[in-house]
Amino acid sequence: MAQLSSDQFAFKERLLSVEEALARVAEGLNPVAGTEDVSLLDADGRILASDLNAPVALPPFFNSAVDGYAVRFSDLAATGETRLPVGGRIAAGSAATRPAGVAVAIRIFTGAPMPEGSDTVFMQEDVRLDGDCVILPPGLASGANCRPAGEDIARGTIALAAGRRMTPEAIALAAALGVTQLTVRRRVRVAVFSTGNEIVSPGTPLGAAQLYDSNRFTLQALLRRLGAEVTDLGILRDERAAVAAALREAATGHDLILTSGGVSTGEEDHVKAAVEDVGSLTFWRLAIKPGRPVAMGVIPSAVAGESSAFIGLPGNPVAVFVTFAHVVRPFLAVLGGGEATPLLALPVRVAFAYRKKVGRREYVRVALRRAADGVIEAVNHPREGAGVITSLTETDGLLELPEAVERLAPGDQAGFLSYALLR
Repeated sequence: MAQLSSDQFAFKERLLSVEEALARVAEGLNPVAGTEDVSLLDADGRILASDLNAPVALPPFFNSAVDGYAVRFSDLAATGETRLPVGGRIAAGSAATRPAGVAVAIRIFTGAPMPEGSDTVFMQEDVRLDGDCVILPPGLASGANCRPAGEDIARGTIALAAGRRMTPEAIALAAALGVTQLTVRRRVRVAVFSTGNEIVSPGTPLGAAQLYDSNRFTLQALLRRLGAEVTDLGILRDERAAVAAALREAATGHDLILTSGGVSTGEEDHVKAAVEDVGSLTFWRLAIKPGRPVAMGVIPSAVAGESSAFIGLPGNPVAVFVTFAHVVRPFLAVLGGGEATPLLALPVRVAFAYRKKVGRREYVRVALRRAADGVIEAVNHPREGAGVITSLTETDGLLELPEAVERLAPGDQAGFLSYALLR
């Protein structure tokens, strides 16, 4: 279960920056206990529980990186072309049965072991054949087109460190090392609620003043992409006592309770009060737009000494997406035994004018396009409302505008965060 103290995040009336919130998230948070061994393909998205040390060198032997001709560099002419007889042939998967002769070129293929004594390979497209000889051009450096043993990873060194989230690239590396199983942290268990009398689940007839719930589905999809084990606990109605009871029950068996809606300051926003009824609230306002009302707290479990973390997100769908990316995603990484790596925004040229308040960070939904001069530039979505879901489906990412920025003009640069980085 999650291990948080009620005073881990000191509540402050002022709005917290994203960096302040994340620093408090990581401070003193113990990852979930428990590990399991999984097959290589089942490890995608999971967090390594221990270092993976390379059981073999990669590559395990000195080999050719191209199809061509292996030679001794010392046999090459100091100037001009070199003419050498072709004295053998080595295919990938075949052993080099004899050392390379002096002043002899060996026909070799990609991945084949280099013959003893050879240290350089000419690409086949760079040479000419003349009977039983090959004509080699000048200018090639010693060691060209070869892969020394251990060039990628030396045997016994750390190939993948504990805390790393496995990706297809990391799985490729583990497979290249001959690994078939990995020890990973158990999945973080997350309970998901939506709140509000105005929302119903898809498939349910809509009332006159009701909307279909999208947030619960957004959150579950995002959580599953991050390797969490998700429990869908449906929709909580706007009743303080019922919300408190549901939160108390969900705290047992879950590491994190994640809700959307009901964490602002309105008379019908009951989640904040319900958390305080059964646990403790730690902070609930961030200096960002969209997504200012974000709650975090601790709810005791029925199991003595255990508790569940609580995060309450805003109710608007765009705000849910933004706050998940900047709060829940890094929190989940730390809770799962990984690291909350900062997001790296890439600079793009802005193609629109924009004004914002100083003192808060704003995230503007933008699409990318290539301008007439070839430069990639960002175009804002015409509808900025935090409830406009198509502003997410019709754009490529978020433009991050720091607290000190007051306005943008066409031609300015700003940091771009692709949606691919946020989920």
